[in-house]
Amino acid sequence: MSNLSANSTPANRPRVSTRKLTAMGLMAAVSVMLVAVVHFPIFPAAPFLEYDPADISIFICTFLYGPVSGLLLTLVVSVIQGLTVSAASGPIGIIMHIFATGTFVLVSGNIYRVKRTRGGAVMALAAGVAVWVLAMCVWNLIFTPIFMGTPRAAVMEILLPVIVPFNFIKAGINSVITFAIYKSIAKLVRSEE
Repeated sequence: MSNLSANSTPANRPRVSTRKLTAMGLMAAVSVMLVAVVHFPIFPAAPFLEYDPADISIFICTFLYGPVSGLLLTLVVSVIQGLTVSAASGPIGIIMHIFATGTFVLVSGNIYRVKRTRGGAVMALAAGVAVWVLAMCVWNLIFTPIFMGTPRAAVMEILLPVIVPFNFIKAGINSVITFAIYKSIAKLVRSEE
């Protein structure tokens, strides 16, 4: 047993540690609390599109632990939020959150995993914002007519003036905040490991 401990290196440690699970649990709780406290519509034409900072902890988790962990946290947080603080949006809100944030974390997480520098972080976050916005154009055309009970043509009318800027603003703000605080959070988490 002592030989195993003495020879233990980061490469052969178990992939999921109690500390990592605890950190991810805390990030999930922070995410739910953030959306419960801070959420407001940006465009009066689409009051159902609300800004919230809940994805910041998911983005940080993605940079800390990789895209798979970020995606798992996205799934957990989306369901918890959709059943509690964002229950009015129902199953469609859960699905849309998974698609938006999930797309972001898979793209940005894979870029940052390869290029773990400040420049890599900027590139990862920018790419994440771009794919988020593009993906949500598609998903809004599919799900918003169902959610709002309106024809797809009505959603097309607000796509460029409302849906695209909303998604750019939401993902952009959360990316800028993530970039600003990630290193401090990473140092704190790693000092506990």
